[in-house]
Amino acid sequence: MKVSLYNQFMRAGATRRDVLKGAASMAAIAAASGAGLGALTRPAFAASELRAQILQIPGVGKGQPTDADFQQVGELCLEATKANVKEGEFAGVELTFMGLNNQNLHNVLFRGFLKPWETYTGAKINWIDLAQADYNARLQQSIATGTVDFDIIEMGAPFEGDVCGKGLTSEMPDWVKDQIDMKDVVAYLQPPVGTWDGKQYRVTVDGDAHNFNYRTDVFADADLAKAWKDGGGEGEWGVPKTWQQVQAVTKFLKGKQFQGQDVFGYLDAPKAWGGFGFYFLGSRASAYAKHPDDKAWLFDADTMKPRINNPAWVRAIQDVIDALPSEPADQINADPNTTAFQQFLAGTGSMVTWWGDVGSNVKTNDSSVVGDVTGFSILPGSDDVYNSKTGQWDKLASGPNYAPNCAYLGWGVYVMARVDSDEKKKKAAWSAAAHLGGKDLSLWCAAYPSGFQPYRNSHFDIPEWVAAGYDEAFITSYLKSEADSYNHPNAAIEPRIPGIFQYYSAAEDILANTFAGKMKAQEGADAIAAAWEKLTDQIGRENQVKLYKAGLGFLAYSVVTGGPATRSRRTAPRPANRSLKHSVNGRDAWLTRPCPRMRGRQTPLHPI
Repeated sequence: MKVSLYNQFMRAGATRRDVLKGAASMAAIAAASGAGLGALTRPAFAASELRAQILQIPGVGKGQPTDADFQQVGELCLEATKANVKEGEFAGVELTFMGLNNQNLHNVLFRGFLKPWETYTGAKINWIDLAQADYNARLQQSIATGTVDFDIIEMGAPFEGDVCGKGLTSEMPDWVKDQIDMKDVVAYLQPPVGTWDGKQYRVTVDGDAHNFNYRTDVFADADLAKAWKDGGGEGEWGVPKTWQQVQAVTKFLKGKQFQGQDVFGYLDAPKAWGGFGFYFLGSRASAYAKHPDDKAWLFDADTMKPRINNPAWVRAIQDVIDALPSEPADQINADPNTTAFQQFLAGTGSMVTWWGDVGSNVKTNDSSVVGDVTGFSILPGSDDVYNSKTGQWDKLASGPNYAPNCAYLGWGVYVMARVDSDEKKKKAAWSAAAHLGGKDLSLWCAAYPSGFQPYRNSHFDIPEWVAAGYDEAFITSYLKSEADSYNHPNAAIEPRIPGIFQYYSAAEDILANTFAGKMKAQEGADAIAAAWEKLTDQIGRENQVKLYKAGLGFLAYSVVTGGPATRSRRTAPRPANRSLKHSVNGRDAWLTRPCPRMRGRQTPLHPI
């Protein structure tokens, strides 16, 4: 898409509160932008025959993919491997791969994708499968005891401080960078993400941001609209645009019926989930806590003093406490898997925050009954935002504050340094990782249930999705919510600091008691802050401050890890103000708007 059209599209959704109810709504948005719907959906990338072919396996609406489908897709996408590896070249090599077995995704798909790779190369892969709640503990145990017993790992960028920072990973060879086409990855996942001391370690296979998923039929229902108005509801009945409205709608829907069944509002995920559940409180808190004039929102940048017990986070905790009585019975025991896969997809609840998996599952997962009635937007905003510098709540002249939670920075595949002493094994491990991170295979993963959401510029070619069987209005809504989150100038980005999941896990344990009523919101928040302060002192406050500042764009990572001073994209001198120019991968199209992680600097924009 031309930059001018992209900007028109963004301006059309500048309120970030689109209520997308089918093609008519999309047509209205297109009309508001001054461009017809066709102009918004013309191909930005040429759809290859291979991409078209794999997107028909099995085909949207034709049942959930099977292992046979995974293997077929893996074999069709093997040509890039064949260009770098001879048949049988890795005979006798055995590799161990550690990753998730979450909702029968992740490792389950990787097995299928890599079976034809194993057949062609002669290598054999042994698998370590982990539940999401067990992942952090297993990884931290391996690091602490020095018993890394895997050659390849599926891992998120927040762990790079723990793993790459300790020299446990193998540096990516140049041939892998070419095979996976790294330049196609969206801007916010480009280096320094995936790097340490200026060296590339990660094959990105995912892009993470929480978006807002809602039931279009519930918010278009005339009976509920009347009940809302008769009950004194503020404004017109419709999709909430702020967390204040989410709270009001959730309480209003308690005891209501829709289509003969109980209807519920927002679905919280209070149960601990190995540290990953903290992201869901974070998504409730980001609009309250991430001020547009402040890069930080988890800790104070100069001291690492936690902000978790400031009024913004306490409000978010209190929101959960106040909403739970209006949510489904026993919601206190719901983890994020429950809210997305057992509840929302199955028709329980009208609003849920999640990663992009909901969007790729509602039309392709056999358990989904909401494929035709789901809409998407960035996370709700807030009527006001807490200013940590002044200690006051600010109301912005521009309206509600929005701060999408770019949670976890996506999954990646990393090769461990223990293979470096064996060139054959090292090449085999990197070849397997490159196959999983291949450009064409990645599109299939974004379109079907996989555990991964769109993360490449080339994933935003709407006609490819439509040709696969997705409804145009639906997929435009979904991809727009993803792009708006990635590109938002006030996005809440988490740091790549050592021990980040120790912080999250400690918070989850205390939050579980707080949500259960054993502690007041402020008491729970204070207890978390105390636990975080202790962790920071144990890990080393001075170094944590430096790494946190680096994550916020103040410093280069290399200055704090003992490596050579390496100029990265964060520290490279920006060009003088330049006009926008077209680029295939978007990294040369300089804008004057601030980057979420480099406020005040210029940043490249990837085309939608």
